[in-house]
Amino acid sequence: MDITYKNILILAVLIIGALFAIKALVQWWREQQYNLNGKTVLITGGSRGLGLVMARQLVQQGARLAICARNADELERARTDLQQRGGEVLTVPCDVTDEFEVKQMIQIVRDRFGQIDMLINNAGTIQVGPMAEMTLDDYEEAIKIHFWAPLYTTVSVLPEMRQRRQGRIVNISSIGGKISVPHLLPYSASKFALVGLSEGMRSELARDGIVVTTVCPGLMRTGSPYNAYFKGNYRQEYAWFSISDSLPILSISAESAARQIIAAAKRGDAEVVLSVPAQIGDKFHALFPGLTSEILSWVNRFLPESDGIGSDRIQGKDIQSSMSPSVFTSLTDKAAQQNNQCVEETPKMT
Repeated sequence: MDITYKNILILAVLIIGALFAIKALVQWWREQQYNLNGKTVLITGGSRGLGLVMARQLVQQGARLAICARNADELERARTDLQQRGGEVLTVPCDVTDEFEVKQMIQIVRDRFGQIDMLINNAGTIQVGPMAEMTLDDYEEAIKIHFWAPLYTTVSVLPEMRQRRQGRIVNISSIGGKISVPHLLPYSASKFALVGLSEGMRSELARDGIVVTTVCPGLMRTGSPYNAYFKGNYRQEYAWFSISDSLPILSISAESAARQIIAAAKRGDAEVVLSVPAQIGDKFHALFPGLTSEILSWVNRFLPESDGIGSDRIQGKDIQSSMSPSVFTSLTDKAAQQNNQCVEETPKMT
């Protein structure tokens, strides 16, 4: 009897292993079918953070790049970075929440490169603080950049993609677009909107030969806390956010995230959730949404209460405390320097 159970267990392990191997092989094959060499990729928010890291990897794969952002100085530093890596790069200053500017930017890219083969909607903003300190302007800002901006860029590239009956659109949402996290309410609400938009677009655009991929990363070490906005008790808010963003177990490197996103885009995956904690959280929330909310309500009790500067806001790069920057945030601080998130070596405000 023991031998029979042992044989069944071995057989089950072999079958599971074979299934994983087949899945990996199929994914590899699908990825090889899409060659980025010579293709034009437009990345919004491509001057820093995850956008810049993706741009570096796309350059290595031979893509022609167009990146846009609001800050001209950041764009220039990103252009120099990418050209030093041998990339063909066009930088266009653009506020992607302005529909007219988006149309102009798309035309500039077409005039330079011709068709746009892949659009990566990556531009984003983060506001951290308790709901009591968030204003309607915070929600409006988040919705503009996380929902309207991707819609503006997508609508602008669709006619050409439809005519060619091919194209790829990648929408960078967040695990916060599937699980609403305390003290990130404008961010989460707007990312939920992007997930709904992206999933719906995939369903409707498939018949036109256009593939849409929704990306929901968990915490990534991109250096993003430096350019996030903090409210209320901003020092404590920045400390918990930047420390969480730095922990290797909770977060993944920007380079790993970028590799997985580009691979998913080449395969044409419907959705990719990045990092093991995010994948676990996503599945747990799908099975136990009520329990997830209860757990997060207890998490919220340990987060900073409304205090300090109230509804005013300060960027992370202008904040420092006894806990941040520190050894606990070293990975985020390093990523910020590497990924064009800041110019100064240390924050300015105590």
